[in-house]
Amino acid sequence: MPGSSGPQRRGTRGTAAHSTALCWAGGRSAQRRRRTSPEMAACLLKTSSMSIRTKLLHQTGLSLYNTSHGFHEEEVKKKLQQFPGGSIDLQKDDNGIGILTLNNPSKRNAFSGVMMLQLLEKVTELENWTEGKGLIVRGAKNTFSSGSDLNAVKALGTPEDGVALCMFMQNTLTRLMRLMTRESVIRFVHKEMGIIPSWGGATRLAEIIGSKQALKVLSGALKLDSKLALNLGMVDEVLQSSDETESLKEAQEWLNQFIQGPPEVIRALKKTVSSGKELCFQEALQTERDLVGTLWGGPANLEAIARKGKFCK
Repeated sequence: MPGSSGPQRRGTRGTAAHSTALCWAGGRSAQRRRRTSPEMAACLLKTSSMSIRTKLLHQTGLSLYNTSHGFHEEEVKKKLQQFPGGSIDLQKDDNGIGILTLNNPSKRNAFSGVMMLQLLEKVTELENWTEGKGLIVRGAKNTFSSGSDLNAVKALGTPEDGVALCMFMQNTLTRLMRLMTRESVIRFVHKEMGIIPSWGGATRLAEIIGSKQALKVLSGALKLDSKLALNLGMVDEVLQSSDETESLKEAQEWLNQFIQGPPEVIRALKKTVSSGKELCFQEALQTERDLVGTLWGGPANLEAIARKGKFCK
């Protein structure tokens, strides 16, 4: 994830000077492996109006890993509770935009163990926020995040601890759109720490900018200014103001253009796009069908038809 302008504080991830990440509401995306041909054929035989795919998409707290993968969430939580410091703060506005702040400025907003647990709690709260449409993730005091607190990293030093922490954070995090201020710099410092990105960073980076560019960025630990990051497609927009308050207003205005409309429609759109990217083609089509069934003839649909009908007389 993002890196920082000015002196770097080393961590398992880079830091970002006043970078902002955004996502449309709709819960964590349904992450599943792509099906093999026999599995695809089997799934095509299912014709129920509310398929398993849509039931999964409507569930909250859907995890990529569970005990079948050797992941024991409660054990990981107990270990993370040993590392206090900082907080994850959530503000939910009436316009459907949430603002989630990584608040640990004394350590450049590095994630303590307690912050990781709080992040999971806030994500769950957001998933159950029926009026939510979008989310802005930001760091306090003009810095996004320097990654993991090194105190926790040192204490959780075994390969088993590293894998468990990786699975915990991959279960928690979702896809984001990314904004930067003009002076921000993104840098992945993992190579210098003797590791690779472990919270889905490398996989998502390759998906966002392509494997060739991702390899250059990661293996070179390159510093990317806002112009280069925008050209690579790593960020979606560069904010004009570097002031903490003004840049937040800019981010809210930018996000607002994508969330006009009823929350249930915005969330269904997000789920449809996510399924189109993550599921096999046939499953994605059927997921789209099922989601249409949750909206067709619903309040938003009927209101829109009545409103348009006034101009057809």
